[in-house]
Amino acid sequence: MKKIAYSILLFTIIIMTYSCDESPQEEKVEPVYSFLLGAYTDSEEQGIGLLTFNPDKNILQTQILTKGVSNPSFVISNRAQTMVYAVEETSGENGGKVKSFKFDRQNNTLELLDTKDTYGDHPCYLSLDPKEEFLVVGNYSGGNFSAYKIQDGILNHVQTYQHEGQSINPARQEKAHVHSTVFHPNGKQLLVGDLGTDKIHLYDFNPTYAVPFNNSDPGSVEVAAGAGPRHLAIHPNGSIVYLIHEMTAELGVYNYEAGKMSKIQALPLTGEDFKGNVGAAEVRISPDAKFVYASNRGDANEITVFEIGKSGTLTFVERVKTGGENPRNFVITSDGKFLIVGNQGSGTIVAFERNLKTGKLSKTGAETKFNKPVYFFRLD
Repeated sequence: MKKIAYSILLFTIIIMTYSCDESPQEEKVEPVYSFLLGAYTDSEEQGIGLLTFNPDKNILQTQILTKGVSNPSFVISNRAQTMVYAVEETSGENGGKVKSFKFDRQNNTLELLDTKDTYGDHPCYLSLDPKEEFLVVGNYSGGNFSAYKIQDGILNHVQTYQHEGQSINPARQEKAHVHSTVFHPNGKQLLVGDLGTDKIHLYDFNPTYAVPFNNSDPGSVEVAAGAGPRHLAIHPNGSIVYLIHEMTAELGVYNYEAGKMSKIQALPLTGEDFKGNVGAAEVRISPDAKFVYASNRGDANEITVFEIGKSGTLTFVERVKTGGENPRNFVITSDGKFLIVGNQGSGTIVAFERNLKTGKLSKTGAETKFNKPVYFFRLD
């Protein structure tokens, strides 16, 4: 009997072992990614949007977070995702507008807290200092930037800095045109891309001063005449700046050391056989800082991919059609797995899968419509 009981016990253990081995494995579920969506508006029913991408279902979806915001072409959030700031890219006696909202992330609702003049026409860029105490607004047509001290969501204007000058293209560079305002990771300087003057202007940032921004020494770095500086991205190590040359459709690489900048490389976004109009727009660095991506509008409608070398210089990888017209902006998910591009001209948003090793892009087939999408801010 003991032998029979032992045999039954052994058989039971074997069966249980195999049953455990054959138990269903948990399926890996991709996260759902969310982004604030900036756009140009044609009616009061439009405004600041929210974009979500579900990779498992391969679905892009949009909704309006708040209606009646005119041309919210640039929208950002604080790190805690409790506040949202947006421009109204308009013009008027005191320029355009900048707005602050309380952001209920759980219910995806916005509550307007404040609206202020930007003291320059057509505000097109926003940035928060590293401590999120100041908001800086770049005014394209005004050729200046304005700074606001933030107190409980209320924006208190402290400074407007006017640029002067022009460059060689009389149609686009007849005066200053501020197109980006980016804080250096060191928190001590603000870099301002000015398409009209063909310069990156440098400002020392002293948050305790009554006038927090003052010219650095040197106060600017010149780019090639007619290049048209637009958006810029700073490498996480702080030593390299990647700058979109909008008018020549190039990506410039600049060394940054001790508050001084110098050009080390400029690469075309188009192939040698390309003919047609261009308009370089956005630049983004991959989360692992191994690749750089740049969009090109005009007749190109492409994303160009570059690999980052040890010194920060770039090597061309590929060019990919965006599946629409006028790709003004795009965004990379925080895990680097996907790139989503907004085609302003065709009113489409398209998702690409990103190869983490090669940096190359491939269409997922996910696509949706939205009126004139022009900016994404990552919430994931």
